[in-house]
Amino acid sequence: MTPVARAEIVVDLAAIRHNVRTLRELTGVPSMTVVKADGYGHGMVEVARAARAAGSEWLGVTTIDEALALRASGDDGPLLCWLTVPGDDWAAAIDAGIDVTAYSVAELDEIAATGRSARVQLKVDTGLSRGGATLADWPAVVARAEQGERDGSWRITGIWSHFAASDDPDHPANDAQERVFHQALALAGGLTPEVRHLANSAAGILRPSSRLDLVRFGLASYGLDPAPGRTPDLGLVPAMTARATLAMTKRIHAGDGVSYGHTWIADTDTTVGLVPAGYGDGIPRHASNAAHVLVEGKQRAMRGRVCMDQFVVDLDGDSPAPGADVVIFGPGTHGEPTAQDWAEAAGTISYEIVTRIGGRFARRHVNA
Repeated sequence: MTPVARAEIVVDLAAIRHNVRTLRELTGVPSMTVVKADGYGHGMVEVARAARAAGSEWLGVTTIDEALALRASGDDGPLLCWLTVPGDDWAAAIDAGIDVTAYSVAELDEIAATGRSARVQLKVDTGLSRGGATLADWPAVVARAEQGERDGSWRITGIWSHFAASDDPDHPANDAQERVFHQALALAGGLTPEVRHLANSAAGILRPSSRLDLVRFGLASYGLDPAPGRTPDLGLVPAMTARATLAMTKRIHAGDGVSYGHTWIADTDTTVGLVPAGYGDGIPRHASNAAHVLVEGKQRAMRGRVCMDQFVVDLDGDSPAPGADVVIFGPGTHGEPTAQDWAEAAGTISYEIVTRIGGRFARRHVNA
């Protein structure tokens, strides 16, 4: 007999393929599926294969280590990484045919010091004030990039940036950043990159002017809404379901407190159920007393604080047997809460819900 998983993440790769195809058809330009952070918690290698099968021309990750892991898995297509620290193994990335990103002259000098001919993309900071060269530093970065192309140190394959507020289409930063990006491109007129890219999921969907040569789709590839309340219904399908096996049920009485600190006290007699997953597995403690799960076809409210290994839900007098299925979140097609519902309960974003969940959860990939 196959043992039942105490708690597991089920990832539908067919949903990811569907989402990637839908997004590519929407934009009409090549796409990059972003699979950083272990594929937003969905499994980096498996998601990468699904995205490639659906036609995604590029993959994107944050670190060189992530990029090398994809190469070790057999992926040999266009692949970009973008965040390094001094002393990172640039040579290993270059040898693996990975596009690396430079923010500064110092990083370009490190790449040149490998003695290898690299594929390099340049990132300009257009207003996020995070990674990338400021517009003031940009001419020096471009000049060093042109020098390196002349001496054979690299080929500049891309120029890119990242929006700060694309989930709010009316935010003035969007127009401002797009203007700065075009200024940066004009200043880099001596370079002939293969791709110029600015749009992430929200911008790719909501801001056609930003699509340029390539759109980087992260959250939307996983079927989640990058701009809740603003995104049109594209038929994207959430790919992740988090579920657990009900550990026990018990009857409690009016006046009984539940979980640490007794932050919830029963006002009537009821039954409660124990769900064997907690903040040690990525269940957000901030969702205490606010989130819901699905048990036997009904949404059940969380009661009391989330603990490291478990949390409690109110079964409203019902007594499902231990071993009953608990859907923590999923696509929402069967009445279960979604990752967005959990994000709102915890005062965060769905990105955090799907990327942080894990811990002792098993992960299983299906093609539903």
